[in-house]
Amino acid sequence: MFRYIVRRLLQMVLAFFGTTLIVYALMFAGQGDPIQALAGERPVTPAQRAYLTETFHLDKTGVGGFFYRYFDYIGNLLKGDLGMSLTQRKIGDMIATAWPVTLKLALIGIAVAIIFGVSAGVIAGIRRGGIFDNATLLLTLLVLGIPTIVLAPLAQYFLGVKLGWFPPTAGAQPSFYALLLPGIVLGSLSLATALRLTRTSVAENMRSDYVRTAKSKGLPQRRIVGVHVLRNSLIPVVTFLGVELGNLMSGAIITEGVFNIPGIGFNLFRGIRTEDGPLVVGIVSILVVVYLICNLVVDVLYAVLDPRIRYV
Repeated sequence: MFRYIVRRLLQMVLAFFGTTLIVYALMFAGQGDPIQALAGERPVTPAQRAYLTETFHLDKTGVGGFFYRYFDYIGNLLKGDLGMSLTQRKIGDMIATAWPVTLKLALIGIAVAIIFGVSAGVIAGIRRGGIFDNATLLLTLLVLGIPTIVLAPLAQYFLGVKLGWFPPTAGAQPSFYALLLPGIVLGSLSLATALRLTRTSVAENMRSDYVRTAKSKGLPQRRIVGVHVLRNSLIPVVTFLGVELGNLMSGAIITEGVFNIPGIGFNLFRGIRTEDGPLVVGIVSILVVVYLICNLVVDVLYAVLDPRIRYV
């Protein structure tokens, strides 16, 4: 296990540098005039343009300029400095402010998927072919067919504006209650996928030989499901949920935009819109680290859930 973890950590280092290089290249290749994009329609004085050009090395063009700026960014990153955005704000401070908000939002979404998705999936798998099973399959198919960009405004209008059950927008310092509706919207696709995945896994394990053996020995249904079936069925579900936590944190752009949540996704979208390359690369670098750590934790949990799995 120790050698496997060390090998995975080395792979994570290569994946991190490879991802940041690709993102930096995309921002560099598609960059027009980031200074004017940041200012919008307002005029930029020559002094302001000269200062920003020198600060962010925008005068260095071509392949040589790209690698100069990239290695300068990596050198500062290894020192713990994410640099400055084009708005002259420290990227580390911006991420530190937005990170707790997005983390709360992602945890609400993953909690919704675990509590409702996994629980309903277990019941549907045990009662395969029943009314509950068919109803959940139909509902999850409906949820999976509605993209977040449509589901979020609908939930905001009906549950927030018309019925008044939740605040329509979260605001600058959102409370847990204000994040509840966007968290449910963000986790709805994960809930549907986790439910269907759990249902399929439980139904397959319920037809296994070890379940028939346990039933023939007279073990109660609760023990068979809770001790044997559930543990074996959770392996693919844990894989999905572990990776999905990283996806939720990086995929909250639409949800945070609709509900006006000042999180990571909101800042990432603003950075892309204003061609703020340092901000985009800085946020993506942090999200890549989170995603890689989630994958490593999932792989380690394999051995915990199934003793037959051993890494060499």
